[in-house]
Amino acid sequence: MRKPSPFSSVSAVLATVAKRLGLETKLLEFQLRRDWPRIVGQPIAAHTRPDQIRFKKLYLLVENSAWMQQLTFLKPALLAKINEAAGTELVTEIVLRVAELGSAAGGRESILNDDEGPPPEPTAEALAAAASHAESILDPELRTHLTKVMAVAIARESKTEAGMQAPVTEPPDRKQSS
Repeated sequence: MRKPSPFSSVSAVLATVAKRLGLETKLLEFQLRRDWPRIVGQPIAAHTRPDQIRFKKLYLLVENSAWMQQLTFLKPALLAKINEAAGTELVTEIVLRVAELGSAAGGRESILNDDEGPPPEPTAEALAAAASHAESILDPELRTHLTKVMAVAIARESKTEAGMQAPVTEPPDRKQSS
């Protein structure tokens, strides 16, 4: 019998950290966007695009109602392929929505594309949030590197959300009790 190694693979460590931080579904969303044609096949990928995962439901954008009808019958097979790619059952239902499948729907793909230039500079708030998530990592070099990576990811997400949402206004003042 082989003796267990005191070292863990990087993928195992990252999977554990992602699970502990609740990032599994975000990582799966990214993987689905990146590998969609490989996961579901080119014919289906040409007419669909994964949008988001919320409460174990994958919201899938579909080109038209004819494809939506066809995919209704293929949901069990799609679920099996998606969960196989995830390595665990992270998705239990698929919600189909008809939508225009432009090259950068919602702007998310363009933010993740490396051709868009250098990543945004993380803010002090992003660095502080990332540091708080990484504080339990014992190796200082790994902790520092992971903090930088998470801070850039938070800055990208903030940039994406800023481009997708209307400006936030201050809430109206509450009446003060006399």
